[in-house]
Amino acid sequence: MELLHPHCAGLDVHKESVVACIRHMVDGKVTTRVQTFQTTTQGLMALLDWLAAEGCTHIAMEATGVYWKPVWHILSDGEFELTLANAAHVKNVPGRKTDVNDATWLADLMAHGLIRPSFVPDEPTQQMRDLLRTRKQFVRERSTHTQRIQKTLEDANIKLDSVITDIVGLSGRRMIEALIAGQTDPQDLAALAHGRIHATKEELEAALRGRVRGHHRFMLRLHLNHLQAVEEAIASIDQEVSAQLEPFRLAVEMLTTIPGISSLAAEVMVSEIGIDMSRFKTEGHLISWAGLCPKNDESAGKRRSNRMKKGAPWLKTTLIQCAWAASRTKGSYLQAQYLRIHRRGSRFHPHRRLSHAQERHPIPGSRSKPLR
Repeated sequence: MELLHPHCAGLDVHKESVVACIRHMVDGKVTTRVQTFQTTTQGLMALLDWLAAEGCTHIAMEATGVYWKPVWHILSDGEFELTLANAAHVKNVPGRKTDVNDATWLADLMAHGLIRPSFVPDEPTQQMRDLLRTRKQFVRERSTHTQRIQKTLEDANIKLDSVITDIVGLSGRRMIEALIAGQTDPQDLAALAHGRIHATKEELEAALRGRVRGHHRFMLRLHLNHLQAVEEAIASIDQEVSAQLEPFRLAVEMLTTIPGISSLAAEVMVSEIGIDMSRFKTEGHLISWAGLCPKNDESAGKRRSNRMKKGAPWLKTTLIQCAWAASRTKGSYLQAQYLRIHRRGSRFHPHRRLSHAQERHPIPGSRSKPLR
């Protein structure tokens, strides 16, 4: 097998330490040197100096949680070509796993060019990705606290969700605040509802007649305070995203012209994919990387499983939501394509039609006309 990198290194990264293996090829003879370094900044600087002194040119490391990031950041200051490997792609022979063996194995794979590099975005993209991933976690937490408020109201026999769509919206929050303050009269509570609520006054009064105790008021206040703190955190993240959006603004504006893609969804796409599309040979490679196409699993001429792989989970969920939204965008090509296939009675997943996103012009005339 052809040797591509005669002077390379493999790093087995852990939380507390890094095992580094230098692999040299001189006059057809392979020599290796292994050392262990601490993951403190001082230890990583010593690792950088040692690799540079050994004449290392290429370095490979596994993507182990978040532990590889500080190692990557410090080694990127050196004159190395760094490669981040997916752990599933560089598994060694079972039963021979040690830190030294792992580092040596990575160095051997790197020397022969057998490691497929994973995508490591630049620093602005990483910062945007951290912000939007944290925002999504806060949104999930907000939904959790809303459900806890609903659970407490049900325990007090307050059927607020049966008459109001959003129990923590304008009207619902007014009523919950009044309940916490000690108000129990259904008529006074119903008078706090906004005029656009579809429920009648009698329905509101019936839903708000319950048995609210001191324990319920304490729990409602506890969850409501936490909910408000989460909402303030989300608003703060939105401000920070807007402040850092300038390098990605043009890409976000272009993405929002596609039916079903909002500004927030476009920001998530840019933060997960980046704006340099040269790393993807075709749109099919991007779809495969996102985990939105069936995997290849064939043996003895039989296809065993065509389930989609996990792919990029943060991006994948956003694309699926956008695809469903696009299928409901009236007068768009994507909705017409969805309805055309859906009428056949076949199973259809709209996120698999994202390659048609560039055809975003409305179709004139009747839906019975053939599509482009």
